Amino acid sequence: MTSLEKLQADVKQAMLARDEVTRDTLRMLVAAVKKHELEGGKTITDELVNEVLLAAAKTRQESIDQFSKAGRADLVAKETAELEVVRRYLPRQLNEDETRSVVQTLIAELKLSSKKDLGQLMKAAMARHKGQIDGKLVQKLAGELLS
Repeated sequence: MTSLEKLQADVKQAMLARDEVTRDTLRMLVAAVKKHELEGGKTITDELVNEVLLAAAKTRQESIDQFSKAGRADLVAKETAELEVVRRYLPRQLNEDETRSVVQTLIAELKLSSKKDLGQLMKAAMARHKGQIDGKLVQKLAGELLS
């Protein structure tokens, strides 16, 4: 079963369970995948679905941050619930210790020594651990580890 088929099957399950948040969130994700297919002329692959999931998670996290600043607890709750649904379909995120280990390994492997090498480190980390690693955390840790 492909990732898209899994999303579509889970939409049906959410409908049967009368889980409106999951149903609506998954419908938006399926629509976004199909939109990418039509607009970009891309074929639907698990990688494309993963890209859409990552973009959806990032958008919801940014919305949560903005709504928190504005004091809109109702919208924070809605976006948080949607983010939890999206996270069910994403690969497991590396925690801070695992990310630190990855950054240290890449610094040694690529023989990086200063903060001017940050771009090279970020590119390598994001390519090797796409969807599993938080770019902001990598940047923070790299800033601490590179002199």
